[in-house]
Amino acid sequence: MKTKTILAVLVVGLTTLLAGSVNAQKFARPRAGDPGEWRLIGTTHASHIADHDGLIVNGPFDNFRKIKFKVTDEPLELQRLVVTYDNGEPDKLDVRQKIRKGGESRAIDLKGVGKRSIRRIDFWYETKGLLNGQADVTVFGMK
Repeated sequence: MKTKTILAVLVVGLTTLLAGSVNAQKFARPRAGDPGEWRLIGTTHASHIADHDGLIVNGPFDNFRKIKFKVTDEPLELQRLVVTYDNGEPDKLDVRQKIRKGGESRAIDLKGVGKRSIRRIDFWYETKGLLNGQADVTVFGMK
């Protein structure tokens, strides 16, 4: 009987851990603005139980040549990202950048020439400080 209880607790714990690693998807609607200025694309919350988040980007202002990430509340290490364009083509980028609390990533150039209409942005990260809460991650784009 004791073995079954321990096994049940392990299964519930493992299920909870795996459910947290499934990517959280949020919808984002970029704001209009002038070329050359950073514009808000969207925000998500990077928790300590997940390692991947995604933003589904809805137009009409969804074509950018650069993106960057701003992190508040907790630091995180941005490991890689995949930007998927409206034509379905993925742009896989190794970033490997530590972003301090209140800091920003470097500007990340997107491939292609002309309009780069974005369908979604998926990013993988590692959060720092297990008991410190979650990092708010805001994505900005520049045309």
